[in-house]
Amino acid sequence: MKKSLVALALMGAFTGAAYAQSSVTVYGTVDAGISKLTGGPTSVGKRDNNKLGFKGVEDLGSGLSALFQLEIRYEPDTGTIENTSGANSRPLFQGQSRVGLQGDFGTVRLGRGLTAFQETSTLFEPWSGMPAVAGYQTDLQVAGYTSDPMSATGNSKNRFSNSVFYNSPVIGGIFQLNVTVQAKEANQNPVIIGKGTAANPQFPANSAPTTTPYSLSATAINGPVGVYGAYEKNAIETKIWSLGAFYKPMPELKLMGSYQSQDQSGNVTINPKTKAWLVGANYTVGAGLVRLGYGQKDPDNALNSPAIAKTKQVSIGYDYNLSPRTYLYVDASNKKATTTANFYSLGIHHNF
Repeated sequence: MKKSLVALALMGAFTGAAYAQSSVTVYGTVDAGISKLTGGPTSVGKRDNNKLGFKGVEDLGSGLSALFQLEIRYEPDTGTIENTSGANSRPLFQGQSRVGLQGDFGTVRLGRGLTAFQETSTLFEPWSGMPAVAGYQTDLQVAGYTSDPMSATGNSKNRFSNSVFYNSPVIGGIFQLNVTVQAKEANQNPVIIGKGTAANPQFPANSAPTTTPYSLSATAINGPVGVYGAYEKNAIETKIWSLGAFYKPMPELKLMGSYQSQDQSGNVTINPKTKAWLVGANYTVGAGLVRLGYGQKDPDNALNSPAIAKTKQVSIGYDYNLSPRTYLYVDASNKKATTTANFYSLGIHHNF
């Protein structure tokens, strides 16, 4: 259960001064399952990110509020903040660490968080942006793109650090614009050879970006129909644009799809462009939710290079709600690229 701690307004040190009411919420997710991937052992893993978060809002008066959010990521099978390779290199607040102001002008925050493109696209993906192996958002829905290649090893690559985030008000109850701009600061990146050589890499370790990374997205949601468009450029001048839509012909059914194109011409000489698309559906049946998806990722010279293969993925999942905060899930997927991999997972997800 979410726990809300409400502070009473206190008189300040100066005559007539008072602090506005504020609230802090502690929240999180615990998700763990047993999974099996072709060629690998049966293991305990996760479908969604496990997190412990703290967020707060303070009413400053005149329609202005201060807000913050801090979010820790951890692995469910060990309880650590390790990355998948076992190196304990993730920052403490891996998920996000942001503080800002909200008012009639919208919301402005500073710190670390999902880029405008990465955050918007999760509404148009059948696994809701979860990093599930059966899902699409971390690979096909981004056409293999990485938002933050110059971040430290172990960091999530779908976020910007050292950034300014802006979300406009929802105009007319339908339209919203989202902008993320990252500062040109070094952030402990590993060596990126790019168009250079091992002896003279294009981006040495802990180098500052040569360009200003930014991310733009716009959404329009009107009743059962939603659409989005997004464009992003990262610190090594890789670019991506993406379009997507969903439609709810009935309250229980959500149909969705997206198309995206990545351009790595600034740092790759072979296979600089990749296109991807996916279609999916969510269907609510009683206490359950069925998830379906199919997608493809197409490198531009896959036909001429057997080492660079087209990716095809089909997935199915099912959630069964035990309560408003807890559900059981099962996922299965088949992914074909240079090899074929089948994935199966059974687990439990709890929000608090």
